[in-house]
Amino acid sequence: MSLRQLTEIYEIWWMFESHHQQRLSWGDAAEARIARDRAEERARIQHEAMMAANPSGALGSSCLNDEDSLDGSGLL
Repeated sequence: MSLRQLTEIYEIWWMFESHHQQRLSWGDAAEARIARDRAEERARIQHEAMMAANPSGALGSSCLNDEDSLDGSGLL
């Protein structure tokens, strides 16, 4: 086998390997989106429970994803 044939075989193998890695990353991204949706839902439920458990108003008018609060705390 010549060096050119070996190089072509390696390039074909690398193409299949890179496609495989790309499919794995798509799966990871899909799982991350699902996990984020679940976390946001849990945060919403916890926020509602906190507001219901403390009707005196000590929590004020808190809300999820309040950009002013997030910016003030340095998270944005």
